[in-house]
Amino acid sequence: MALTHLNLTSGRTVDLSRISFSSTYSGLIEGYPCRRLNDAKLTHLLTAARRDSALPAHLIEPVRHLPDVPAPGGPFGPVEELPPVICTATLYSNPVDPDLDTVDHYSGLTVVWFQDTLTVPTHEDTEHPLLGLPWDDLATDLEL
Repeated sequence: MALTHLNLTSGRTVDLSRISFSSTYSGLIEGYPCRRLNDAKLTHLLTAARRDSALPAHLIEPVRHLPDVPAPGGPFGPVEELPPVICTATLYSNPVDPDLDTVDHYSGLTVVWFQDTLTVPTHEDTEHPLLGLPWDDLATDLEL
C-alpha cells in the first residue's frame, strides 16, 4: 500500500511506497561543504541507490547554495551547500508500455532528491521536484 499518491505533470499517477531521509552533511567531521565534496556525495548517493534496488535510479539535481561568507573558503575552494535533507524514495505506477496489462505489470523507479525540510511529498504539493519526473523515460516495467 502506498504512503501517498502523486500526480506528475505528465498526467501519470505514481505511488510513493518507501521513503528515507538523512542529513546531507552527516558525518562531516573535518573540512567544509564545497563543490568537490558535493560532487562526490551526489555520485555516491546515485551509486548506492542503484546498488540497493532492482529498479533504475534517478537523481534530481539539487540547488547548490553559495552562502555569503566573509572568507573566500579554504583550500578546496568556496563554500557550497546543498539542501540539508537527502530523500530517497521508491515509486511505482502503471506500466510504461501500453501493451502490458495493469494486473500483472507495473513500472518502478528509485529517486534521490534534496529538500529543505523533513516532509513527505503529498498529492497536495504543486511544485515538488518529483512532479516533473519524465517517468516514461526513467522507469522500468516489471512483472509480478
